[in-house]
Amino acid sequence: MTRYWLWSLDYWYVAWHQWRALFIRRVPDSFSNGDSAPVLLIAGVWEPWYFLRGVGRRLNRAGHPVHVAREIGYNRASVADVAAIAGDYLDAHGLEHVVVVAHSKGGLVGKRLLAHPRVERLIAIATPFSGSVYANYLPGRALREFRPSNDALLELAADVASNARIVSIYPAFDPHIPGGSALEGAVNIEIPTTGHFRILSDERVLRAIETALE
Repeated sequence: MTRYWLWSLDYWYVAWHQWRALFIRRVPDSFSNGDSAPVLLIAGVWEPWYFLRGVGRRLNRAGHPVHVAREIGYNRASVADVAAIAGDYLDAHGLEHVVVVAHSKGGLVGKRLLAHPRVERLIAIATPFSGSVYANYLPGRALREFRPSNDALLELAADVASNARIVSIYPAFDPHIPGGSALEGAVNIEIPTTGHFRILSDERVLRAIETALE
């Protein structure tokens, strides 16, 4: 299977979920149920929370109350600003010992949130911890934030101490992050699959997330 075909499969997945998100905006009431550690979902750039709906349903069935900070919207603000919104949500709801489960840019937000006293751990899925060289050629502030030379990204990378509280789950080949998502000092879990977006519905990825929460 060529890499061009893998790119196209990823974008078909994006198009389908963006369309579905137009009609399914409401967070399920059942997400608030559960006695295990609370989970905060944070999707990637230009992604509505719906991209992580399947992940949330899986973790909620495992006994975790699942939270979504709807104010994040499509995650177009800076990593620092989105982290502030998420932190305000945690404070407003009085959550403790929170595990952030995040995709792509959401993982960068999650790493910044590790400084928040209510956050215990981060499970990041296909997160560009070292950026992506493709961001050097992409338009728009939201995407340029992923440039490997970006100051905010370098600041996060310098925080090596927090890596021990991170589980990084990523595919063997990610067409959007050629440098991969392995993170020094973190628990790194490579899944033998491909893609950046469609891995969110991969059973092996879902099992890895669930296991990391146990």
